[in-house]
Amino acid sequence: MKNLKIASFLLVAAVVLTGCSKQKSATTGWNYNDPEWGGFEVSQYNEQITAPGLVFIEGGAFTMGRVSDDSRYQWNNVAHNVTVSSFYMDETEVTNQSYREYVYWMRRAYGEEYPERVRAIYPDTNCWRDKLAWREGFVDYYFQSPIYDQYPVVGVTWEQAQKYCIWRTDRVNEKILVDKGIIVLDLTDLRGETAFQTDVYLAGQYRGESKNELDNLDPSAGGEPRQVRREDGILVPHYRLPTEAEWEFAALGMVGNTYDERIVEHKTYPWAGSSVRSANKKYYGQFLANFKRSRGDAMGVAGNLNDGWDYTCPVKWYFPNDYGLYNMAGNVSEWCMDVYRKDQNPVGGEDQNPFRGNVYRTPTYIDEEIAINDTTGSIIYKNVDDDLNRRNYRQADNINYLDGDYASNIYDYTNNSSITEWVNNSDDDEEAGANMGEDNFLSNPDSVTNMMYRRNVANQRNVTSLLSNKVRVVKGGSWNDRAYWMQSGTRRFYEQDRSTSWIGFRCAMDRLGPRAGK
Repeated sequence: MKNLKIASFLLVAAVVLTGCSKQKSATTGWNYNDPEWGGFEVSQYNEQITAPGLVFIEGGAFTMGRVSDDSRYQWNNVAHNVTVSSFYMDETEVTNQSYREYVYWMRRAYGEEYPERVRAIYPDTNCWRDKLAWREGFVDYYFQSPIYDQYPVVGVTWEQAQKYCIWRTDRVNEKILVDKGIIVLDLTDLRGETAFQTDVYLAGQYRGESKNELDNLDPSAGGEPRQVRREDGILVPHYRLPTEAEWEFAALGMVGNTYDERIVEHKTYPWAGSSVRSANKKYYGQFLANFKRSRGDAMGVAGNLNDGWDYTCPVKWYFPNDYGLYNMAGNVSEWCMDVYRKDQNPVGGEDQNPFRGNVYRTPTYIDEEIAINDTTGSIIYKNVDDDLNRRNYRQADNINYLDGDYASNIYDYTNNSSITEWVNNSDDDEEAGANMGEDNFLSNPDSVTNMMYRRNVANQRNVTSLLSNKVRVVKGGSWNDRAYWMQSGTRRFYEQDRSTSWIGFRCAMDRLGPRAGK
């Protein structure tokens, strides 16, 4: 018994001594986190926290696009294999309550000095109106009434959804720093330029009040504390809209449909089978999503409603899919981050985390310091157009790559007559001039898109398609759609600066580090 006690004491002592010893570099043998050895810091945070509202989506390979015949013959969703990295996604669609919190906060921060910023983010409640339907109750109450708190917000453009993601990132990271006692939460004098913004803080331009900042172990700092850096692993990455590939992958929920690295069945909907009704004995025959069964039948007959909802429903009303995501089919369609093109898998396109819409930006510097907009307190960004001596990209705006840029244009630029014909038929001399030569193509991507999707027809000028660089992918069916649109592989588009009563959104976030959920 005595020997056991001695052994236990020695074990505890060894653990304590090990914990007190400095961590050493396997490269140089120098101490980490030790000012006497240079002060190079290594964070103890080595796992990403799950930010509020998100669900972990373990990635993998899957067949993106339609896996069954397309009854509409659109041919814009041809099946192809891609890999999606693990990421996070909102459990539900963003609700009216969540978006009202956003509007409230922005009104407090900017409403007095910059009311136009608040007006710019407010949902368009008039989106409910129809020339031959009565929906004024939704116009007046859907966004404001607490009865609809847990219903998906609609009337929000893609651009407004993007701004919501930025605001949500800032509030989550602000709370992390407040909880750790690093900054002071002072809402008594909240103004836009002093409000916490993640990018501004990481750039060292935060104008709020700090509290218990981190010890700076760099001997040259003279003992002055420092702000949190990315290297500390404390702050979460940005909330954002999901890419089309991520959205479709998450909707299918393949994690519950595999056996020994084999996909047992290619799903059509977020649930197994090809029916929109439940095969579970307890709920047999009940609809699994909120959609329109047929013209004139939005919810069934009195006493035996099929899906039970004529318009939107609460965001957690139906069963979640195997990832735990609700309403990935029906209720409201959802914005994706991608710019829409008919061919979602161009020849030479990426097969891992595919995405169209990259416009690379970098902060603007003034006198070696990152420039801040005095009106909003935000960083001023510019396109990365001075970093073209690369192999992986040649320009900042890559929206048109392999579908509208110089390399993929249908016109033969070695034949001057083709260009001359376009210039002579153009209504805009400046635009026409911008289309001359490769260098000008690279500097004016919108003009190139016009050449790809605009043509002259006899007795008509500037006949255009609906495609442009400002049209975004929309996925998932809505309360206003037939079952066809609820199929995960089905895709369509909508202008990014317009809103409607059948489109909402949910947020996503990058997963850092390990990809497996185990």
